[in-house]
Amino acid sequence: MSDPLITLLAGPTASGKSRRALEMAARTGAVIINADSQQLYADLRVLSARPSVEEEAMAEHRLYGVADAADAWSVGRWSRAVMPVLAELAAEGRPAVLTGGTGLYFTALTTGLADVPEVPVEVRDAAGAAFDSNGEAAFRRALAGVDPAAAARIEAGDRQRLTRAWAVAQHTGRALSDWTADTTPLLAPGSWAGLVIEPDRETLYARCDLRVAQMVEAGALDEVRALVARGLDPALPAMKAVGVREFAAHLSGETTLAAAVEATRQATRNYAKRQLTWFRNQTPGWARV
Repeated sequence: MSDPLITLLAGPTASGKSRRALEMAARTGAVIINADSQQLYADLRVLSARPSVEEEAMAEHRLYGVADAADAWSVGRWSRAVMPVLAELAAEGRPAVLTGGTGLYFTALTTGLADVPEVPVEVRDAAGAAFDSNGEAAFRRALAGVDPAAAARIEAGDRQRLTRAWAVAQHTGRALSDWTADTTPLLAPGSWAGLVIEPDRETLYARCDLRVAQMVEAGALDEVRALVARGLDPALPAMKAVGVREFAAHLSGETTLAAAVEATRQATRNYAKRQLTWFRNQTPGWARV
């Protein structure tokens, strides 16, 4: 059997995914496709650590900087954009490397995403309050009454997933596990290979700190200044990118540059930690580097 034409290259921020993707493209002639929700935005080249102009010239890149910050892209919209690209490359017999740190993008490709109705905030808040007041053990027993598969599957301490499963069941009258069972992966089994870059935590955090310093030197403040000047809705995905709120606080005189840099470093480390945990839990069968 020939090797899959599609490689899914995942990992936390600052782990070296872009460099590894370029190495793979140089070796195989692959097209590099963005699987990072922030690198979609043209306005976030610096803050999202998008490949530089020079790096993009070293191999063909797709779906980088294709969205405006005023435009909210979802995982569904990304999925609809990426599948025609993959079909085009497959028809040409060209390999693809999809690289990024957005776990839900990879979930959509490999297992599919359920079309779960949006749960009202009051239902989500009630689920969280029940978890906090009753404790995890009692909450899990209650969840087992409405979604036994979720209660058995979700790991200990995962408050977010436990309360989401409960809230979905309460709002829709149907178990989240039943919703997710209806999903279909976008990629056919056997058509792809998964690889996670997983540095040790100390090394990763040091890279995160270095990256923030490099961002400041590369013009992060100018990038944030331009975003703030547009008066965009703070709820937009681009406005929630790590560094936007922190550097905006400095630009408005609320804090010093040193404090903004340190806050961005901490936020970046926290984000990387969440990504490490997600890929460890959600992609246990993928190869590791």
